[in-house]
Amino acid sequence: MTDRIERPTMDLLYSEQEDFLRETIQDVLSKGCEWTSVLALTESESTIDRELWHTLASEVGGAALALPEKIGGAGASWRESAVVLEELGRAVAPVPYLGSAVVATVYAQSIGADDVLADLASGDTVAALAVSAGAPWFRPPAHTVTVSSSTLTGTVTSVADAAAADTLLVPVGDDTYLVDTSAAGVHLTTVVSLDETRPLVDITFDAAPARRLDGTRPAGAATAVALRAGTALLASEQLGLAEHCLAATVEYLGVRRQFGRVLGSYQALKHRLADLWVQINQARAAARYAADCLASDSDDLAVAAAVAHAWCSEVAVHAAEEYVQLHGGIGFTWEHPAHLYLKRAKSSMLLFGGPDVHRTHLASLIELPLPTLETI
Repeated sequence: MTDRIERPTMDLLYSEQEDFLRETIQDVLSKGCEWTSVLALTESESTIDRELWHTLASEVGGAALALPEKIGGAGASWRESAVVLEELGRAVAPVPYLGSAVVATVYAQSIGADDVLADLASGDTVAALAVSAGAPWFRPPAHTVTVSSSTLTGTVTSVADAAAADTLLVPVGDDTYLVDTSAAGVHLTTVVSLDETRPLVDITFDAAPARRLDGTRPAGAATAVALRAGTALLASEQLGLAEHCLAATVEYLGVRRQFGRVLGSYQALKHRLADLWVQINQARAAARYAADCLASDSDDLAVAAAVAHAWCSEVAVHAAEEYVQLHGGIGFTWEHPAHLYLKRAKSSMLLFGGPDVHRTHLASLIELPLPTLETI
């Protein structure tokens, strides 16, 4: 008989520090991120709340949570960053946290660019990884950028969180280049997209000056690591969004009366909410596990991220749809926040590849044979 391998016990419950961080973020968002201000921002020229970003990233230190103290970080972990994302999802906050404080940060950390990490940790610099928003980590993104004499030429389409970026991390072959978005030859064009709170931009480089970063890991491998981290933590944002949709819907049905009865007293509606509650609790388990795997650099991270994205994406969309439908006529209007949540949920589903893409990849990870025409 072989000896049983004892694995460390994983605690997915929220710690006291995480609960305290949540209260801090909630306090910031309650004062600076009312849904009416989010809606007003989507109708303005700038869809990014830079004042809110400065408060979250610099004053609260949200951008430095998972970075080591030696470069100005907080020395916490990605579990704490996941808590921040839950609250940002709950408020559909229009800030580039996922793109800058997660994806770009993990990329810079992966190639060992400590000078870039220090700038990101301070919160004074917003960075974006120049990769299309729909690219999954397990497929090499299509590169149309070339380098010549320390200048870049080419186009990258539909980049998330680049609208607010000060600098761009651009993978070209095995190398990484740092580009200032205000430099000559850099053109950012906002794409008409579903979710105005997370705008997409097309980036065109026309002999744009760039600085090559000396990396300890090839750009392709670093891109995969960064996108996998973004996928894992996006689930936490989707979890927070779904929890808000359920809570707001339950509150509404508890006071709205129709046909002489409180709507929440109808059994059919109770069943719909109960089913959604179960799904959200399952989503919480998946999101927390993915965040913990990222924080602990677990070998199970790839599986955890694929499961979390595939499940939490659909739960978030379902919760947002129920938010709209169970609010009746008011839920379909522009003057109600439901549409903000539905658009964020649907657009987030398509980030880093859709659920079907991740289910297919998950099948290969766990060696599950894919169906063929003969077996269907």
